[in-house]
Amino acid sequence: MATVLICRRFPRLSRVTTLSTTAKCKAESGSSKSKQKKEENPETANTGTECAATIQLLNPLDYSVSYNPSAYARRRAASQQHAARNSGQALGDTFGSPGTTQVQHTFGTASSQALPPVRNALPKPESKLLLKQTISAHLSATQTEEEAKKEKSEMHDSKEDPRMFQKGRPEYKSFSYNKFEPVETLPLEEGDSILHSVAVCNGSQSPGTITDYFHKLSRLPVEQHAALVSKPGFNTLGRCTIKNIRLFSTSDLIDILKACVRLVVPPTHPLLNACENEFCRRVWDMNLDQLLLVADCWRCLERSVPSYLSILFSYANMHWKDLTLPQFVQLVYIIGEGRRSPTDLTQKVESMILKYLDSFTLEELGAICLGLFKSLSGISDHVMRKIADRVSLQMEDMSTYALVNVLKILRYTRMDHLRILKELGKVIPARIPTINIQGIMHITLTCSSLHYFDEGVMAAVAMSLPSKVTYCRSKDAAKFLWSFGCLDYEPPNEEEFYSSLIEQMHRKLHEFRKFPEHLLTGLLGLAFVKRYPEELIDYALRDEFVQKTRGSKYELRKDLFTLSKSVEIECPSYQGSRLPPQLYQEITKMVLDFAEQEIYVRPEIVEAVSLLESMLGGPEYVKNHMILPHTRSSDLEVHLAMDGHPIPFNSKDPIADKKLKDIGVSLTDDLMTQLIKGRSTSQSPVEVENEARTANQEREEETGTPHAGNRAVFSGGALIADATLQVEPKSGRYLEAPPPLALNRQPQGVKLAIQVSNRNHYCYSSKRLLGLHCLKRRQLKQLGYVVVELPFWEWFPLLKRTRLEKLSYLHYKIFDPALLSRAG
Repeated sequence: MATVLICRRFPRLSRVTTLSTTAKCKAESGSSKSKQKKEENPETANTGTECAATIQLLNPLDYSVSYNPSAYARRRAASQQHAARNSGQALGDTFGSPGTTQVQHTFGTASSQALPPVRNALPKPESKLLLKQTISAHLSATQTEEEAKKEKSEMHDSKEDPRMFQKGRPEYKSFSYNKFEPVETLPLEEGDSILHSVAVCNGSQSPGTITDYFHKLSRLPVEQHAALVSKPGFNTLGRCTIKNIRLFSTSDLIDILKACVRLVVPPTHPLLNACENEFCRRVWDMNLDQLLLVADCWRCLERSVPSYLSILFSYANMHWKDLTLPQFVQLVYIIGEGRRSPTDLTQKVESMILKYLDSFTLEELGAICLGLFKSLSGISDHVMRKIADRVSLQMEDMSTYALVNVLKILRYTRMDHLRILKELGKVIPARIPTINIQGIMHITLTCSSLHYFDEGVMAAVAMSLPSKVTYCRSKDAAKFLWSFGCLDYEPPNEEEFYSSLIEQMHRKLHEFRKFPEHLLTGLLGLAFVKRYPEELIDYALRDEFVQKTRGSKYELRKDLFTLSKSVEIECPSYQGSRLPPQLYQEITKMVLDFAEQEIYVRPEIVEAVSLLESMLGGPEYVKNHMILPHTRSSDLEVHLAMDGHPIPFNSKDPIADKKLKDIGVSLTDDLMTQLIKGRSTSQSPVEVENEARTANQEREEETGTPHAGNRAVFSGGALIADATLQVEPKSGRYLEAPPPLALNRQPQGVKLAIQVSNRNHYCYSSKRLLGLHCLKRRQLKQLGYVVVELPFWEWFPLLKRTRLEKLSYLHYKIFDPALLSRAG
């Protein structure tokens, strides 16, 4: 039996003009007409056809990614089969290539369903054509049906999805609008009759009649609503309502507002302006159910009403003790959708959460977490831990949407709740294939933001993502790249995973003009794992893009600096755009100011510098600075001769010199000797709290995100992961391209880069180094340094011990014979 190969074109492999991609297809016929036939009738494709595309990436090792679409299709099919057969097995198994078997099975099934069996005769040419057309039509219909089903599952309704909790209790019907509630549809002719009556009477109808008109018009066929709202008769009805708005009862006015929701009246319509003003005037004469219902209608209309919400929150503050559980949940939902946090309600919200914690449904708990997250409301560690405790016990029963909302506030508060994270690793991997791309992104981002590595979760994400990648927004693609790079994880399908995301970044290039922070987020995530897509980097370093970053609400210059310097070190063949020298100078000044105040003075670093100076012979033997400014953490540089003796190289200590100059004292060798010798050998300048201090961090999430107002800050020298990097590098000495490796290595000795690490350099509760610090150590080695680490699990406990013990430890680390042999 002959093997039939079907070569189909996948949307995510389509050419993008901004992508420097070469595609080559070798076929027997080169005419455009025959190519078109082959695309329309895949079964006629020559088995010798070969399709390949190459995405150019910069890499010191000439790294490249090759595409073979047919093989890619086979991998997708194999992946789906593998997941179906072995859903209980560990993810990440290697793929075989049963592609032809899968295609043959599809071909055979389609044939048997489309045509009756043919006996004792070969099909005539027209029969062959019919067979081909029928099979092609069947495959197209099947493909269309599958794609439609997948697209539906990927759709995220930002207005309706957060309202799922309202279906859990009947009480919500009295103060929320349900647009899915069935209504009797009226014929179109009745709408025409109403508008005609309005025109004839010229707005002289009573408020009750006008309310009835609105109610009936909202029951016309949905497809007629847009045309109806733009008709002159509707505008006349609106003007009549505005003119007599104070004559309407509150319930009538609410009915009119509900009719506007159903009719999808534009949020800027004059009628809505008048309604908002009137409701603000009537707030204190309305009950809480009415106030919440009106606020819900404004949300459905997508109208921003800060004045109304401010009055509503004041009302709720005065009647707080009267709030029922459903009313409280609805209020928190309104707070979140309004994107504002009333500070006077913060403590009361927390007390209500604790009061009703065991009574909330899981959907309600998810809605509360989303409301707190969207409004950037502060929440205490105590309350967050209580919520996480409950969720960790019932995670299997929780919908994925509600669970993702809990994870959002968990990462916003930076809560290291190990139990919920471990339970996540048990529950989520099996769900990943059914979760839409935005949900998967938030799960992945939670893991990276909390520096929590779970291979089962990350592998499940990686295996599922290539088939969903076309649904990624620019933000999603960037967050995935950042998260995997931050955790320094390259999945089993790493080539397919990274190639598909890089391709999607090219497709979304137009979005980066509006959201430049996302492009830099993705490129830095790629740099962490040593991947450098040339065209995207060239675009990011162009003057036009750099100017766009200056207009961003985030500080992106440091990200540009990290990217540019990493390219210089790891991609010497790069010939594209580069940052201007003046930008380096701006960043350097910013970095030095931060480093002098926050980094160089950290107790664990100060103690190491002092002891090294004492042990090696003085400050000229040790330099506390940033060897690689763009890597955003300090180094203690020491030079050793090949015989192991320290070499003086630090002729001036600018930091100490500046500090002593401020108090009028000159730094001399005699003074340093006195200071060192006069130091108490039993002195312990760092307490246990210094180690724990590294866990205290702040972070804002992007709503839409900014991701939440995205930022990352230093805590104990670490970079906190987020949509954009917001921490400062140091020292301006290396603004020019680094010298060649051969010049950097001193033949007479070795240069040590001593790293005083802390917990935030590693994944949570592990010794797995984070991506930024992997990048730093990789580049230090490339520039000829030997990296020596004082790991926090060894150095921090020693800070409480005697001076002799600390000196003994440092001597063991610095004068390790293996260092010299490694350098040689």
